[in-house]
Amino acid sequence: MSNSRKMKVVLMSLLSLVLVVMPLVPVMTANAQSTMNMEVQVTEESDSGYTSVEEAQQIIDQKSEEMDALNQEIEEVNLYLTKEQVPFYATFWALIPPIVAIGLALITKEVYLSLFVGIVAGALLYANFNPIKTIENIFDAGIIANLSNSGHVGILIFLVVLGIMVNLMNKVGGSAAYGQWASTKIRSRKGAMAATFGLGAAIFVDDYFNCLTVGSVMRPVTDKFKVSRAKLAYIIDSTAAPICIIAPISSWAAAVTGIAEGQDGFSLFIKAIPYNFYAILTIVMVVGMIILKFDFGPMEKHEENAINGDLYTTDARPYADVENQEVAGKGKVIDLILPVVMLVACCVVGLLYTGGFFDGTSFIDAFANSDASLGLAYGSFIALVLTFLLYIPRKVITLKGFTEAIPEGFKSMVPAILILVFAWTLSGMTRLLGADVFVHDLVEGAAGSLQLFLPAVIFLISIGLAFATGTSWGTFSILLPIVFAILEPGSEMLIIAVSACLAGAVCGDHISPISDTTIMASTGAQCDHINHVTTQLPYALICAGVSFVCYIIAAFVQNWLIALPISIALMIITIVCIDKFCKSSKVLEYKITDTEKK
Repeated sequence: MSNSRKMKVVLMSLLSLVLVVMPLVPVMTANAQSTMNMEVQVTEESDSGYTSVEEAQQIIDQKSEEMDALNQEIEEVNLYLTKEQVPFYATFWALIPPIVAIGLALITKEVYLSLFVGIVAGALLYANFNPIKTIENIFDAGIIANLSNSGHVGILIFLVVLGIMVNLMNKVGGSAAYGQWASTKIRSRKGAMAATFGLGAAIFVDDYFNCLTVGSVMRPVTDKFKVSRAKLAYIIDSTAAPICIIAPISSWAAAVTGIAEGQDGFSLFIKAIPYNFYAILTIVMVVGMIILKFDFGPMEKHEENAINGDLYTTDARPYADVENQEVAGKGKVIDLILPVVMLVACCVVGLLYTGGFFDGTSFIDAFANSDASLGLAYGSFIALVLTFLLYIPRKVITLKGFTEAIPEGFKSMVPAILILVFAWTLSGMTRLLGADVFVHDLVEGAAGSLQLFLPAVIFLISIGLAFATGTSWGTFSILLPIVFAILEPGSEMLIIAVSACLAGAVCGDHISPISDTTIMASTGAQCDHINHVTTQLPYALICAGVSFVCYIIAAFVQNWLIALPISIALMIITIVCIDKFCKSSKVLEYKITDTEKK
């Protein structure tokens, strides 16, 4: 085909296309014009609907109020349906699962089995003893739901990474080097315990981080001076939540500030610190115990055995294999100190990052809005990377040794992870059964008739709820809104009641076997969990008893300048009396034994 003929064919095709498209142009133009007219009409109608920005904002506020009312109505309907479908909901039976778990743990000393039995008991009650639904509740609404919780997963990641770092510090010889160095600076059991307390008080940012870091750093020192693992766990636990709850810059302060909606939460938290008797008196108890060198209850037996070379007392030694870990490198003190410093710094930066500090949020607001689990996961991971860069170039450990530490560190944290997962699941079961609703009704019923005793009552209820659920944050998130509702804003009684709620939450958390902080303290000290719980309980209960009396006094005087010195004086008197009683008992026991020998 010639070129001219090809050209003719192309021209004819183009002409045909034009003839087809031309009739459609007016239609397309009309449709486009119609669409533009409709858009303009809609815009004009929208513009004509509101005369000002204020009016539009009022409409938004009105719709928001309607949505809030609708959500509240939906919640009431859901509550009604739950009560109808679950006969045990919001009754005393809601507290039975944790009571069963705790009682069984104290009797059998088998914490895993006890927690699981408590979970099964809760699932049975929630399913109204239907076996199929019970199994569904155990796994679907229980274990799987808690393992899919991002906050819980963040804590587990932090635990695993910290286990890896501790394993690395031990492998390169950093822990051993620090123990040798510390033995030249610390020359007594009292000095070892005082140094542990001081480090715990210095790390006040977060209780989880406090427990595991203090234990990892100070364990070689306390072992050298024959301080029992139970005593180490008690000191760690007593400088974790009790310190954090009276530290203005901490994850706990942030949590309380976030819960106090409609109020100046941070200012309220600061004002409540002098009335936080349990936290303050726990610190007084630890300091007094170290200075006077006395112990009582089960702790006394553990300390006597430790002096004789047995740091554990019982046969339960879940972390005994860690002591036999081979040291692969010739590390120095810096190989322990620098990773710990990097971990602290990175975790603080991680907390600030999740709170929006690097996006322009203020320092205090960033802590208030921080996500503790996510921030600690970020910080610990970065610290692990920096630790890699610290160790590998200096050849204090081989690449193979570093990689081997990863599964070994994970393995060392398996006991803590199992207990935490079971404890979270049990706590979730109590919420499903409406333990929070039951306690809410209980507090509201006591508010009117026990006005001057209200802080003391709130303190006791807060202890009970935290003990049963194993969560201090969950406890004050339930009780604080009730306290705000029943007391006058800005009043001194409100400040005292808020502090009583926080103190009770810390106390219940302190003595509960299913508390994550208590579990962390056992893990940090590498102490059997039940041994830690039973040895700590008498000390905590004495502090709680004195605190209860002090809240009654505070409600009458309503002045912390009077109430706080009285509380410290009462605690010191109690400590001195216990010390004298313990020493006189030892003298009497010695004399009786000596007489029998004659």
